[in-house]
Amino acid sequence: MTTPAHDAPLVFPSVAFRPLRLLVVCVALTAIALLAAGFTGHVLFGMFFGIGLGLGLINALLVRRAVESITAEEHPLKKKMAVNSATRLLVITAIALAIAFVFKSSGGIAVLFGLAVFQALLVMSTSIPVLRKIRSTGLDVLDTESKG
Repeated sequence: MTTPAHDAPLVFPSVAFRPLRLLVVCVALTAIALLAAGFTGHVLFGMFFGIGLGLGLINALLVRRAVESITAEEHPLKKKMAVNSATRLLVITAIALAIAFVFKSSGGIAVLFGLAVFQALLVMSTSIPVLRKIRSTGLDVLDTESKG
């Protein structure tokens, strides 16, 4: 008998998530955005961009915390992780959209740009070390099916 997909246990590979490094990159990008926005006379655009990067970093930290707590359970379920992700993304999106709407004349839309740039940073910062590891050592996959 197979386990239904929504009741199947969660399995997450360890990823190369380094929040301190991402924080440093976010601060540097915010400084660059503030400088560039300052030259054009729209300093708030740079500030809102930095807020978007910060929201992205908070989201990534909350993802890590959720994964650690849910996978620490005896029988972690995908449904629990899905509900957690949907709730977290709904809240962060609502915050970003509210800032963009309230400060639309001051460049509040930059919050959304910051979130998008952070997601690209997160994907690059976690996938590049994994790809390097795979390239250097290959895939160490155990074939448990054939060892019966």
